[in-house]
Amino acid sequence: MIGGNVTDTRYRIHAASLVYFDAVRRAGSIREAARRLNVASSAVNRQILALEAELQTPLFKRLPNGLRLTSAGEILSNHVTGVLRDAERLQSELDALKGLDAGHVELVTLEGLCHHIVPNAIAAMSMRHPRVSVGVSIMGSAEIPRAIAYGDADLGLAFEVPTQAELHRKEAASFRLGAVVLPTSPLATAPHLTLTDLRAEKLIVPKDNFANRVQLNPAMLHAEISRASRYEAGSIDLMKQLVLRGLGVALMTQVGLEAELASGNLIHVPLRHGKGYLPSALGLYARNGTALSLAAEAFAQHLSKAILDAATNEQSAS
Repeated sequence: MIGGNVTDTRYRIHAASLVYFDAVRRAGSIREAARRLNVASSAVNRQILALEAELQTPLFKRLPNGLRLTSAGEILSNHVTGVLRDAERLQSELDALKGLDAGHVELVTLEGLCHHIVPNAIAAMSMRHPRVSVGVSIMGSAEIPRAIAYGDADLGLAFEVPTQAELHRKEAASFRLGAVVLPTSPLATAPHLTLTDLRAEKLIVPKDNFANRVQLNPAMLHAEISRASRYEAGSIDLMKQLVLRGLGVALMTQVGLEAELASGNLIHVPLRHGKGYLPSALGLYARNGTALSLAAEAFAQHLSKAILDAATNEQSAS
């Protein structure tokens, strides 16, 4: 090399190392990563050690209960997530050139969205792109943004997600929080209700794994609704089943209740708070700065339409 003996510090990180590193990051241990990859633990360990030697820095803290990313590991994790997603996108584009309308999409979402919105989007996707496969994982509201930011899924669908630099919102629609009651309830004919109107009722509220609970907490505090006067449920299905059994009034959006509302078995009465209603924003998110594969982009379009259709139907019914 001209100019003297200069060390070449360019990194030569191979794809296998990135895949193994990503598997260990997700699993939190060498053994579990090896099980998921269906390889020997020693092979995974060798890849991680080689990667640390290449970068000349530890990537994981070895703790009694598993592995945790170091600061260098966090930096590499952001890079690896983008690289692996770009590889998926490249494969999708190559498939498209071959005339293979193929690919795979991973979605993380809430249970209640799987009753109507997500199935409608998958059905539309299947008609247009029958060779594309879709994986759906159910998570809590707080876990969904992390799954997108960490690259564990292509798309995330959730209510009331705070603005984050790692996330790009592709679509959003607003749904009203309301009181869900039996059609025989005296409350069923009201044009709207306030939480003060419901103080004498046995309320069924979402647990803390629902973003809507964060919205309801200050309103319930203002209405002086005590914990003793309510049930708490971590499932949309459980909430509506409790209402159907005459055990109380559920506080939720219409999402997840589409079949019961259409049949007239349940009634959704919008909640007012102050001078307006209590809106809840449903958003579709992808990882910021990472291009979606063709398959994921196509599915995002179908999800966007399903979200907007559901919001339009709510407005038409009110």
